[in-house]
Amino acid sequence: MRVVNLMGRALALGTFVLSSQGFAATPADMLAGYTAQAGSAAQPARGQQFFTSKHGKDWSCSSCHSASPTVQGKHASTAKVISPLAPAFNPDRFTDPAKTEKWFRRNCNDVVGRECSASEKADVLAWLMTLK
Repeated sequence: MRVVNLMGRALALGTFVLSSQGFAATPADMLAGYTAQAGSAAQPARGQQFFTSKHGKDWSCSSCHSASPTVQGKHASTAKVISPLAPAFNPDRFTDPAKTEKWFRRNCNDVVGRECSASEKADVLAWLMTLK
């Protein structure tokens, strides 16, 4: 398990280094990193359930990103428009590891009341990647 975690961290770090040098990651790269960190395969159905379920603060990811992350959402508090979350509908999504981590950290804290695990991130991203 420790070797898998180290490999996942190395992949994530390598992806971050490439991104910071002007190279974009792909959603598949991001998913591979989260899956390696989690040490298990991503489960898209579990990702959809996580995305649509209410958590500690009576919010779900879909509260802002909409039940269909293939369309624009709107922030529940500020009403700021949010571009589609699914990579097939917004090619810029999940291409910058630093931005991806920033938003996962911020949104998970808002919705779940803690940081999301690598497994949760992998599951959600795997589900988002199925949306075409």
